[in-house]
Amino acid sequence: MSSGPVGVAVVGAGVISGQYLRHLNAFPDVRVLGVADLEPARAAEVAEEHGVPVSGPVETVLAIPEVEIVVNLTIPAAHASVALRALRAGKHVYGEKPLALDLDEAAKVLAEADGLGLRVGNAPDTFLGAGIQSTIHAVRSGLIGVPVAVTAATQSLGPESWHPSPEFLYQRGAGPLFDLGPYYLTTLVALLGPASRVAAGARRARPERVIGSGPKAGTAFPVEVPTHVNALIDFPGTATAATTFSFDSPVNRRMIEVIGTEGALSLPDPNTFDGPLLARGPRDADWRELPLAGTTAGRGIGVLDLARSLRAGTPHRASGALALHVLELMTAIEGSAERGEFRPVESTCPIPEPLPPDWNPHEATLT
Repeated sequence: MSSGPVGVAVVGAGVISGQYLRHLNAFPDVRVLGVADLEPARAAEVAEEHGVPVSGPVETVLAIPEVEIVVNLTIPAAHASVALRALRAGKHVYGEKPLALDLDEAAKVLAEADGLGLRVGNAPDTFLGAGIQSTIHAVRSGLIGVPVAVTAATQSLGPESWHPSPEFLYQRGAGPLFDLGPYYLTTLVALLGPASRVAAGARRARPERVIGSGPKAGTAFPVEVPTHVNALIDFPGTATAATTFSFDSPVNRRMIEVIGTEGALSLPDPNTFDGPLLARGPRDADWRELPLAGTTAGRGIGVLDLARSLRAGTPHRASGALALHVLELMTAIEGSAERGEFRPVESTCPIPEPLPPDWNPHEATLT
């Protein structure tokens, strides 16, 4: 298709699907046509709740001719295989993070898409929200001079207290680095450009965790990945970043601070779409809040940007190349922690162009 709203199908009817479906259904430039899941009954329940006409296993929604983009919300271990199935069915793919479990799988997905003339997009799209977009505009305007240092942290006791099935969040492809790291690292790459090398250390606080809510409350499960990671990241020509990713901290912290030659910025939580965004000059006694410009619509705006870019023939912002670079960055952090050495980051990616300040997800632009 070359005009009109873009047809979308969601694969994976888990917890996060509700957020995507609520938002995508509110965007007039996309039409949600199908929901698929390994459990067809769950797909049917979610489809009915959100007014989606078709549900079933993956092959059912891939067979819908009007579906142009498959939104892949499966668990990390299935990201690459589902993406490849969708691409081979002639569909563009937008996936949840990470792009794949490892770089070889991720490269295979991007190569397949390139060979078929299709596109790959990937979460997170939070950097397209008003908070981080306003940060990018503030830095580009010279408000804090040249960025020289970043401190970033996401710390908590982990998701098992509230998530009814948190086991996958402690398996390969998840943990605090691979589950929450993409929000922080994507924001830093969008702000500073690609990274070049890392040094890291990591620990696993205990070998198992206990589910704290839902029907499986009280059930113990194994922890396969580090649950506390510290990493130093070098962004050539600009700042270095000191980062912490932890599921072991009784202190809840979600922050990014950017220090420049002429001031500093305190960014919003990069797992959100709004503010506050704070600034401080060299002689200021305290932070001041900056006005925001942009959308706070929520998860799914990356899918919408991909849809609009397909029609316009322009690059989409939450791109496969960006996701691959962030995946390599996380893989390098993991490798550095294991080997006790600096690790290079060899991939690169275009810095995403900021959204126009008047970009409106609720406006119909595709006719």
